[in-house]
Amino acid sequence: MRRKKQKPEEIAARKDNFSRRDFLKGASVAVSGGLLVTEAQAAPKAPGAEAVAGPGRVAISLRINGKAQKVNVEPRVTLLDALRDYLDITGAKKVCDRGVCGACTVLVDDASVRACLMLAVQADGRRVETIEGVASPDGTLHPIQEALSRHHGLQCGYCTPGVVMTLVELQRECSNDPIDEHDVRRALSGNLCRCTGYQGIVEAALAVLPKPLDQSRDMIPTSCAPLR
Repeated sequence: MRRKKQKPEEIAARKDNFSRRDFLKGASVAVSGGLLVTEAQAAPKAPGAEAVAGPGRVAISLRINGKAQKVNVEPRVTLLDALRDYLDITGAKKVCDRGVCGACTVLVDDASVRACLMLAVQADGRRVETIEGVASPDGTLHPIQEALSRHHGLQCGYCTPGVVMTLVELQRECSNDPIDEHDVRRALSGNLCRCTGYQGIVEAALAVLPKPLDQSRDMIPTSCAPLR
């Protein structure tokens, strides 16, 4: 069936009516939207409400390896990206970027964290230790670093910074407690070595960390090594 041919005056009238309705709709939306924005801007903040960071860059202060550092980052930036891309501290490695492999492990206020899972703004005002700060200022390696070298506990080296930071934390936590292979493997359970150099890593750790008086598990106090 053929459509009825409309007369020119009918087409013009329909277009005219549509344009007017469209204009009225657009005008009403613009007016109501403007009122909502004005009300939102004028609304006072609730007492005790926390300040919201962003959406632009915000200034944060970190104490990294004993040195005060200030940096401006967007709230979405992770601590790992802030260290590597903003501060050029690249020891912590970006491998899985999912908090699985442990290559980005750093210490924040003496506790190990996955830097790829922590926002930089969460570390504002806190102490951050990376692999760059483990050795002495004169370049002398930390005992754990030396042991890893002696026992061939590294190959490609990508996992090494995270392994070292994890073992440094373990050494501090268990400074007065005996540590055996079970404790070391438990502490390192969150650090993946794609070169499968675990045996050398464990041997290096056992060469440095306090040894139990008796290798029998029944004679050893409850482990202080947390599951990572």
